[in-house]
Amino acid sequence: MSIADKVENAAEKLAGQAKEAVGKATDNEELEAEGQKDQASASTKQFGEDVKDAFKR
Repeated sequence: MSIADKVENAAEKLAGQAKEAVGKATDNEELEAEGQKDQASASTKQFGEDVKDAFKR
C-alpha cells in the first residue's frame, strides 16, 4: 500500500470523526450517522489495502 493511500484513509477517518462529533454536539443525528459511515468506509478501505499487502509478501 502506498503512503498516499494510508494518508487518504486516515484523512477520511478523521473527517468522519469530526462529522460525528459535530453531529453529537449539535444534536444532528443525520450528520452523526454520516460521520460513522465515513469512518466505516475508511476502515474497510484500510483493511482491503492490508489484505493486498499481505498477499504481496
